[in-house]
Amino acid sequence: MDRVSSASNVLPARRDDITGQFGLIWLVLREPLIVPVLKVLVVVCLGMSVMLFIERVYMGVVIVFVKLLGKKPNNSYKCEPLKDDIEVGNSAYPMVLVQIPMYNEKEVYQLSIGAACGLSWPSDRVIIQVLDDSTDPAIKSLVEVECQRWASKGINIKYEIRDNRKGYKAGALREGMKHSYVKLCDYVAIFDADFQPEPDFLWRSIPFLVHNPEIALVQARWKFVNSDECLMTRMQEMSLDYHFTVEQEVGSATYAFFGFNGTAGVWRISALNEAGGWKDRTTVEDMDLAVRASLKGWKFVYVGDLKVKNELPSTFTAYRYQQHRWSCGPANLFKKMAIEIFKNKKVSLWKKCYVIYSFFFVRKIVAHLVTFVFYCVVLPSTVMFPEVSVPKWGSVYIPSIVTLLNAVGTPRSIHLLIFWILFENVMALHRTKATLMGLLEIGRVNEWVVTEKLGDKAKLPAKATRKPRIRIGERLHLLELCTGAYLFFCGCYDLGSGKNRYYIFLYLQSFAFFIAGFGYVGTFVPNS
Repeated sequence: MDRVSSASNVLPARRDDITGQFGLIWLVLREPLIVPVLKVLVVVCLGMSVMLFIERVYMGVVIVFVKLLGKKPNNSYKCEPLKDDIEVGNSAYPMVLVQIPMYNEKEVYQLSIGAACGLSWPSDRVIIQVLDDSTDPAIKSLVEVECQRWASKGINIKYEIRDNRKGYKAGALREGMKHSYVKLCDYVAIFDADFQPEPDFLWRSIPFLVHNPEIALVQARWKFVNSDECLMTRMQEMSLDYHFTVEQEVGSATYAFFGFNGTAGVWRISALNEAGGWKDRTTVEDMDLAVRASLKGWKFVYVGDLKVKNELPSTFTAYRYQQHRWSCGPANLFKKMAIEIFKNKKVSLWKKCYVIYSFFFVRKIVAHLVTFVFYCVVLPSTVMFPEVSVPKWGSVYIPSIVTLLNAVGTPRSIHLLIFWILFENVMALHRTKATLMGLLEIGRVNEWVVTEKLGDKAKLPAKATRKPRIRIGERLHLLELCTGAYLFFCGCYDLGSGKNRYYIFLYLQSFAFFIAGFGYVGTFVPNS
């Protein structure tokens, strides 16, 4: 009995000893190491916040002047409609190639091919080129049959395949340009598999290229057909509307440069070739081509009232893959092209500064890093260190103004602003990870996962006869769960012992991470 009693006394003593050792280590490291590091991080994050704030205010001021002065593409460039010439007939119209790259697009291939074949343009002056990289034989057969069906109606449509997927989309587009009939074409319009241009798309875009030989690219705006499908698609709409309403508009109006969106645009083929054609060195082949063409002195025009319908990713997994590609690629391209841009002699110093600092550094790197590192790591950590203070202008005023400026693109969703902030902070976790991968060229830097398109699949009612199995692993996301737990802990600490009163934000943000971590974001389409 005495032995049992003595053993039971030893265990708590050991636990107390271990706890005391950890406490001692914490006290030893706290003052000389952790606090100084945290103070440096606060200063760095505040600096990045100011950079992002200035960038957002600058673009806000420019877009206001653009709207007030009525500086539309129609006023800045010659764009008279093309007219018939009785003497030469249809030869008066330029030859246009329409490319549709696709990969296992079972749900949407008919929509995109049908929309492209429905474009209004002289039938002998347009070639529809379907670039099918599908690996599923059944889907490949369906796409080929669809192309044959349109060909039987008199449409000049080409179904092109290749032996491998080298270079992914860039490789498919590059191979597509090698066919002999492409040499007859002056311009190339590109549409991803879920994009559905209106019949008058070419009539409204081609005149800019015909009448202005200095223009290489005409970019249209995206119009989201499923923005009301779920809360996640509404959040995406808010972010992308700002991109098109402000970022693309400002770039077009000031420097005649912006990033090609990879689809819903028309390129001058001679400009595309002069820039070096399609390259697959990063996962943003569209941005790569745009930067190289701009360095050759070519101009771009964004036509905001020319809209092309498309689908937003409505599953959280598909959206995460897309955002990884969109964040990793630009960072990797910046690393590879920064010196080349700086040394370029054909463009002005101001334009080089705009591309390097504003377009790449602030928007593609700083914006992601500061959103996650500051608001989800550094700021929450300060609640445990009263010696480290964050000024109100950095923790409240700047993020509030930046958020309001971001909301101007989608006035109808202003009531969802709080949800948008929380969701963007969650996604900043993946964007930051992807940005670091791109800068360091590690991990999944060249990973290309085609964004899943559901078409009408997500809207179909589930069969009442059998409920599909849902594996827990399909829904759980450990990174989000761990971050949510950390924020929840910081919130509890702040509520109990802290003085910063961040706990309301910390609790809300932790719940957002938990919701994402348990997979309750977007629509869910089980595998079985």
